[in-house]
Amino acid sequence: MLSLGKKAKWALILLAIAIIGSLLFIFPLIDLINSQNRITLATTTSTYDSGLLDYLLPTFEQKTRIKVDIVSVGTGQALEIGKRGDADVLLVHSRVKENEFIANGYGVHRVCVMYNDFIIVGPSSDPAGIKNQNITTAMENLKSAGDAGKIKFYSRGDDSGTYSKELELWALINFTPSTLKHKWYFETGAGMGTTITITNENDGYTLIDRGTWLAMKDSLSLIVLVEGDQILINPYGAILINPSLYPDVKYDKAIKFVGFLVSEEGQNLIGSFTKNGEQLFHPIFGHCNETLGCNTTSEEVNFWKKYNGGYTG
Repeated sequence: MLSLGKKAKWALILLAIAIIGSLLFIFPLIDLINSQNRITLATTTSTYDSGLLDYLLPTFEQKTRIKVDIVSVGTGQALEIGKRGDADVLLVHSRVKENEFIANGYGVHRVCVMYNDFIIVGPSSDPAGIKNQNITTAMENLKSAGDAGKIKFYSRGDDSGTYSKELELWALINFTPSTLKHKWYFETGAGMGTTITITNENDGYTLIDRGTWLAMKDSLSLIVLVEGDQILINPYGAILINPSLYPDVKYDKAIKFVGFLVSEEGQNLIGSFTKNGEQLFHPIFGHCNETLGCNTTSEEVNFWKKYNGGYTG
């Protein structure tokens, strides 16, 4: 027979085994619950570099207990991530590519969330002579100054929405830039924050979205030279990944996130996000057509109105 001391020792051992066993069960369960209560947002570097997401997400996460994991890349890369089903929702800004993404069935219920605009920045000396010029003249002057060896132009060259817009602007003068043919044209292959920093270090020119510019301009010596043309308007769209194509996406939680963005609270937060008193993004849910000519269907607007204000449901 076991003595009382030995019995107590074995009881403690058995209790320890039971506790360890329960923890081995509980910890994976907690991890599973936590993983199910989070979504992946693939978005542009501009929404991240500008600080907008850091401003918006705490409100959403606090009210819904849904954690948002951010993958910050160019729009082209974000769409590729969506095509693989490796994200639950996208927030991007290249309407042609977004339309193609929807048409091919990868995403559903695209909605205009906000807009800002693109600007061309460069050194205050402006050797290309583009200040206050219309966009076509500005692009012609940039090319002429580049060919004459007077300037450097820095492009993201990364399949982003900004890069797509830049190529659209060069097309206005029937020009296709090449790093091999044009020694004044450089591709960083990086996000907007890195590209504007490199441009600043080399007294160059670049195209940048206003949100990132306002967030970073205090640390830069460049100035705004061209702005205001209609072609420079920059709308952002949110897209849900199609659950019929990818059953594992967290569609119900992604809906709550986009519902938050288009809700009165979300739109007000977007509009109130400022840097030194300047507004970085303009909310536009329900007004994309008349403001930007984005051709958002009434069916999509009506779909999202069901979640407008009800994202915590």
